[in-house]
Amino acid sequence: MKGFWHDTVEFFPILMNGVALTIVVTIGSLLLSTVLGLVWAMMRVSGIKVLSTISASVINVIRGIPIIVLLFYLYFVMPDLGVTLSALQAAILGLGIAYSAYQAENFRAGIEAIDKGQIEAAQSIGMGWWLTMRRVVLPQAVRIVLPPYGNVMIMMLKDSSQASTITVAELALQGKLIASSTFKNTNVFTLVALMYLTMSIPLILLVRHFEKRAGKK
Repeated sequence: MKGFWHDTVEFFPILMNGVALTIVVTIGSLLLSTVLGLVWAMMRVSGIKVLSTISASVINVIRGIPIIVLLFYLYFVMPDLGVTLSALQAAILGLGIAYSAYQAENFRAGIEAIDKGQIEAAQSIGMGWWLTMRRVVLPQAVRIVLPPYGNVMIMMLKDSSQASTITVAELALQGKLIASSTFKNTNVFTLVALMYLTMSIPLILLVRHFEKRAGKK
């Protein structure tokens, strides 16, 4: 135990650099996946067959490609097509695209859970489709999708470790580099696991709070 605490003091500042990048990747990809997911969901429920078909096809394609393959494609293949991305940009873009499919399904479920009578009432007083969505449907759907949205945040935090495969020096890669140079695998990866857990616990509690609030309504 004494050795573990000594290694913690020694390696913690280095690992914190990885934590900073982990947070950047998580937040960046979360924002991107939210925007894209909302776009896919709105297309899916638009009632326009062409848009709905395109959205469903895009979602199925994204869900069928492993995240690591998407990251490799963006980082290693795109330069051959004339588009060069930094490792950080590729990580945010890859995770954002990958999770946009899951976000879209969450948003679609939330939108479709709204009582159709409210939509018909809004349209009967002259509201168009977009105005009905913005003022009636989406504000209520947000409350419904908060618990699953929180779960997506937790999964994205953990899956940000896949960015290490394209040389993003986030927490997992920093731990691997330290372990390979010191051969202190047990202490290093135990510390890495505890740091991921420390970041995840507030999100887990937040999701539980949202679930309790949703259960009371």
